Amino acid sequence: MTIELQVEGMSCQHCVAAVTNAIREHDEAAQVQVDLASGRVVVESTQTADALKAAIDEAGYTVKSLTGGAASSDALR
Repeated sequence: MTIELQVEGMSCQHCVAAVTNAIREHDEAAQVQVDLASGRVVVESTQTADALKAAIDEAGYTVKSLTGGAASSDALR
């Protein structure tokens, strides 16, 4: 499924790599596209939106919004 996330706190290519690696730790086959300027992250993954959000949160970044996937109503903080 395709999941689009708005991620805050990314400022450099290291941040892009950290977010990408966090997602791939939960789904090695995930396709991840990050637009650093806008903070937009598009993921094609078998994981739920909640699982991806948790992985990104654990890496130290904040998911402000998400679309697609099987997100629960409390997916946003």
